[in-house]
Amino acid sequence: MRILVIGGGAREHALCWSLAKSSDAGEIYCAPGNPGIAEVADCLPVSSGEIVELADFAEKLRIDLTVVGPEVPLSLGIADLFAKRELPIFGPSRLAAQIETSKVFAKEFFGRHGIPTAAAEVCSSADEVRAAVDRLGYPTVLKADGLAGGKGVLIVESAHDMKRALGLFFGERVFGAAGDRVLVEEFLHGHEASFLAICDGEVALPLPTARDYKTLYDGDRGPNTGGMGGHSPAGVLDAEGSSRALREIVWPTLRGLAQEGRPFRGVLYAGVMVTDLGPKVLEFNARFGDPETEVILPRVATDMAAVLSAALSHGELERFSPLEVKAEVCAGVVLCASGYPGVTVSGKVISGLTEAARVPGVEIFQGNTQQDGDRLLTGGGRIMVATATAPSLADAIARAYEAAEKIQFEGKHFRRDIGAAGLNRV
Repeated sequence: MRILVIGGGAREHALCWSLAKSSDAGEIYCAPGNPGIAEVADCLPVSSGEIVELADFAEKLRIDLTVVGPEVPLSLGIADLFAKRELPIFGPSRLAAQIETSKVFAKEFFGRHGIPTAAAEVCSSADEVRAAVDRLGYPTVLKADGLAGGKGVLIVESAHDMKRALGLFFGERVFGAAGDRVLVEEFLHGHEASFLAICDGEVALPLPTARDYKTLYDGDRGPNTGGMGGHSPAGVLDAEGSSRALREIVWPTLRGLAQEGRPFRGVLYAGVMVTDLGPKVLEFNARFGDPETEVILPRVATDMAAVLSAALSHGELERFSPLEVKAEVCAGVVLCASGYPGVTVSGKVISGLTEAARVPGVEIFQGNTQQDGDRLLTGGGRIMVATATAPSLADAIARAYEAAEKIQFEGKHFRRDIGAAGLNRV
């Protein structure tokens, strides 16, 4: 089987690493990839947004399975283009991906199909946002309608926060066109979890749950990022909670999208808040999460290449239900460049990877790295994820941090409380 993975971050490194273990995997390609991915796949100098070039490549090499990592190519309609050329691709159509690419569409969709979520209002000006916050009260959540790399969510707890948030949305326009419409949403109290399912348009096959730590600093402080680490399982969804999330959120979403002419084939990722009234959906992603993928895939024992291939054919996915999941816990710590999620400096030498990889149960998934001869350099943003599997959450966290400490580069920053919430619950 020839496989093409689209993307070049730690999520795609984890995907290539997992797919390479398949007994059916032959040649694996990744576009554009990174130096870590180059150890398990052939990297192509094509960006994930160049969807025509990617389709040309898949057609020329007769790729048997293309897996889309990031959201941008989905929003550009890569799955539609591949479908027109009869090229097999695992990822939703542009219309189906709107469940992620437009927060407003998603919220209105939840209302049409009775999916439990927070109350919200759609606003297009600073005055409308102020009025909506007055009605909903503090704390309130402001969300950019469009794609913002996981950073377009602000929690407003006071008039001071409100002034700053309005400046970012409508003054500085840090979210660009993605912030032209703002979803003003009720603040839900509870515990967050990431609930991902592989879908073939009709059937949803759940992956192990995960917990993502979004904010930059310890104690859930600071700006939102693309994710600073996580662990699997989430620790806040027991068997009954997972069943409710599947029954009340994922299945109705899958049915609703099909009814509206947007059948969903790909990974449906529900960000869930586990409240006293049960799970409620915060938002959806239309692809594998990052860094959730890096802590989920090391726990999946089922052949992922076979599973994703089955999702492309009607009626094949059910034979893999349920997935075989290892009993170990997996934890991951994101190492990022100084200044992230703002402007960061690149070109810093990375060392200690060999030593880190010797820690039992550890896998290092590279994100924004660059190769310069024999030197591995930082590329800015999120540099890599140190993950570790172990029999317990405490052991997995300890191993991940041991590996994280061994990796060195100037300006290295990482949270030191990944998994603390899970340990407190235990």
